[in-house]
Amino acid sequence: MAKALKTLRQALHYPPQYADYFAANQLLFNRVVAFYVEVIQAHEGILSLKNKEALTTLARLTHATEKNPRPIVPLSDLAPDVPAMFRRAAINAALGSARAFFSSLNTWRARKERHEAKAGTTGKKKQPFRERPPVPPRTWNKSAPFYAGLWKERTSHSITLKVWTGSRWSWLKIGTLSRELPDGFEMGSPHLVRKGARWWLHIPIEKTFEAPANVREQLTTGEKRICAVDLNLDQHLAVCSVQTVDGTILATSFIGNGTAIAGCRKKLLGRIARNRSQTGILAEGEQDNVALWRKIRHLDEHIAHQVSARIVQFALKQHASILVFEHLGSLRPAKGRYSRRGNLKRAYWMKGRIFRYSKYKAWNAGGIITCRVNPRNTSRECHRCHGLVIRYQEGEPVEGYTPGAPLCLCPQCQMRGHADRNASLNIGQRLLKRMQDPLKEKPHACSRRATREPKGSGVGISQDAKRHQRPSLPVARRGDHANEHGTAQRGRRRMGAPLLDIASQLRMHFE
Repeated sequence: MAKALKTLRQALHYPPQYADYFAANQLLFNRVVAFYVEVIQAHEGILSLKNKEALTTLARLTHATEKNPRPIVPLSDLAPDVPAMFRRAAINAALGSARAFFSSLNTWRARKERHEAKAGTTGKKKQPFRERPPVPPRTWNKSAPFYAGLWKERTSHSITLKVWTGSRWSWLKIGTLSRELPDGFEMGSPHLVRKGARWWLHIPIEKTFEAPANVREQLTTGEKRICAVDLNLDQHLAVCSVQTVDGTILATSFIGNGTAIAGCRKKLLGRIARNRSQTGILAEGEQDNVALWRKIRHLDEHIAHQVSARIVQFALKQHASILVFEHLGSLRPAKGRYSRRGNLKRAYWMKGRIFRYSKYKAWNAGGIITCRVNPRNTSRECHRCHGLVIRYQEGEPVEGYTPGAPLCLCPQCQMRGHADRNASLNIGQRLLKRMQDPLKEKPHACSRRATREPKGSGVGISQDAKRHQRPSLPVARRGDHANEHGTAQRGRRRMGAPLLDIASQLRMHFE
């Protein structure tokens, strides 16, 4: 069986004084969590127990009962009359944080031991181990969960919570934004979450369903359908094509107006650039143009959710069981004006958001599996004969290859159609081909790495850098940036082909 997890976020409607009560309740919860983390640090053996046994042990160490009137570390000294479910929620939170901390600490200790055991270079002084050890959190800002017994009388418009007001425990009835549980989902423990000056109620919900077969098993059945998605920067943000395993094309959907979205974002970035040019000074540690940056973030977030939802809806309508995207790597925009460079960068980030949101929405919607394939030449090849296509604008000569042009023509088989639809069909066929010949597309690294010597062979392995540009890791942490379809990375191509000229690089860079 498989599980789908979602979170319902509901805005709360409450009197102004309730905000102070919620803050006091969260403060008490974090104090109790910090208390139990200190107890766990003093008794590290608790972490070797299972969660249920660890919870019982911590309760015995801190909570007074008839059989245990004098606990070793009484919680009542910190906060008297703590409800059992509140205490249990704090213990579970403390166990999770303590396990994460000690896991990081053990990893650090192992790295230190390996460094000390490693022999130094002959004739050189061995460098000391300078990596600092991890430390426990100094402050706590966890949202307080409400286990069963701490909430009751939930309706579509209200819920009653048991809250510490700062002086006593009280039941508070709070208005909520109307939102019903989806069919088949079960409700978990609500959480009070602060966003700025407002408080929200987050409710985790869970659905259990039969786990789908893996991709290879599904593609062995001719009745299965795959939905291939081609993501773009302008015109249509996403082009989806559904085809069967035997290659029959069933439907195509064009989603989003990327040109209008990029224009709106570029206008906002231009305003920011003009505002900065008027002062010439950026205050250190302060965010400038807060309202404009908020608009840009909300625009990108809204469009990513909207496009991903339409992708999943189209796949469900066509009864597709697999979503296929390109495996988009990092790509930095070319130098230029601030608004253009920033616009391209955020467009690449939005591609990554669309993929991530589509992945979890597809799984929660009906167990649809998401895959990614190599993006190389998906826009340059014909989906029928896999020859190189001509890409052109309407009304212009049908010759050459114009990156970003909407139309394409294959000189070999005379296939004529939309270039992005052709790319999406190539993406789906690439997944089918990979399942038929899994070793053909598997390696993404240089071929020489396949023959490198093992560590224990005694043969030295050179790790000197072979290129001048920076690695992609610092950029990739900002999100799933994307190479345009059919483009190659800057520098030498994969199989050792010579460097492309600058004009070709720029054309392929913005394809």
